[in-house]
Amino acid sequence: MTMNFLNPVTTQSWTNGRHQVRCVKTIQETADVRTFCFMAEQPLLYFFKPGQFVTLELSIDGEQVMRSYTISSSPSIPYSFSITVKRMPGGKVSNWLHNTITVGDELVVHGPVGNFNIIDFPADKLLFLSGGVGITPLMSMTRWLFDTNASVDVEFIHSARAPRDVIYHRELIHMFSRLPEFKLHLICENKDDIGETWSGYRGYLTQPMLELMAPDYLEREIFCCGPTPYMNVIKRILQDNGFDMDHYHEELFGATPLEVREDVLELAEQAEAAAEEIDYSEMLSIEFAGSGKSVRIQPDETIHAAAAKLGLHIPKACGMGICGTCRVGIKSGEVEMEHNGGITDEDVEAGYILSCCSRPKGNVVVDF
Repeated sequence: MTMNFLNPVTTQSWTNGRHQVRCVKTIQETADVRTFCFMAEQPLLYFFKPGQFVTLELSIDGEQVMRSYTISSSPSIPYSFSITVKRMPGGKVSNWLHNTITVGDELVVHGPVGNFNIIDFPADKLLFLSGGVGITPLMSMTRWLFDTNASVDVEFIHSARAPRDVIYHRELIHMFSRLPEFKLHLICENKDDIGETWSGYRGYLTQPMLELMAPDYLEREIFCCGPTPYMNVIKRILQDNGFDMDHYHEELFGATPLEVREDVLELAEQAEAAAEEIDYSEMLSIEFAGSGKSVRIQPDETIHAAAAKLGLHIPKACGMGICGTCRVGIKSGEVEMEHNGGITDEDVEAGYILSCCSRPKGNVVVDF
């Protein structure tokens, strides 16, 4: 085995800015809610503060559109991040995402940003209140606390239309069944959907209901996210009972904040200008012999990225040259490979490479 496995894994950390990502998985959470999971082509540590959001830079029907979505995954799973999107009637972006984005598709994101997070407001006793898809930032927080074995007392109260509309239902049950300090309370507005039974709380969240679920709610740091009417009810209950609103934090789903929109537009213009400066004479040809397809890429792009541009799926797991999953043969041409022990010297001598960490030195023909 080559001694390269002793080399440090070379990864970059996520910083606020413009990033190209690829969809690597989609999960249908409920009938109208889907999670989209993204990774960078080269390893990137997606560390963010649980509760923060990203802004998608999209082109829909020839129009540039920006929309912000809270990150629903946890930074404890660092090489990818996810957003969870509800299909909204007449929603231009949500419907486009549901109808268009599939595994392998690329898009541009900006971020992460946002003051709504549990890192900046640490506390030993937390109360999470969410309605509908407003659960996403609180799910990121909960996943983080669960994965890091945080010593905190969490009361999580979530309201949904019906049992089948509880997003992440099975995962919530799993997490809260394993930690006695975590308590989960679900409220369903409707109980008469065909084929469903519900023995839990019903209707809308009220003060008596809140007092039953979290009797000490006035002593907790509160994070709330959901529709405006839902959050207005919460704030009224808290204010009527003398709660110190400095310990109340909310996230309102809506238009992307103006300052974020301005940053996104500026970075998009810079990217467009940079694209115009590309010297296409320097681009290299990558051919995949098995499919007969070829594509031209920049010298700093990987063989795996070239395959993805053609819709070819070379299996990949780690993306860092450790696991060896993305091994392919080279029929002609040379590459520069910076791996972390995922391939043997014998395989290299036999003409194999790891496509995730190999960049062409010239035109290349791949045996795939």
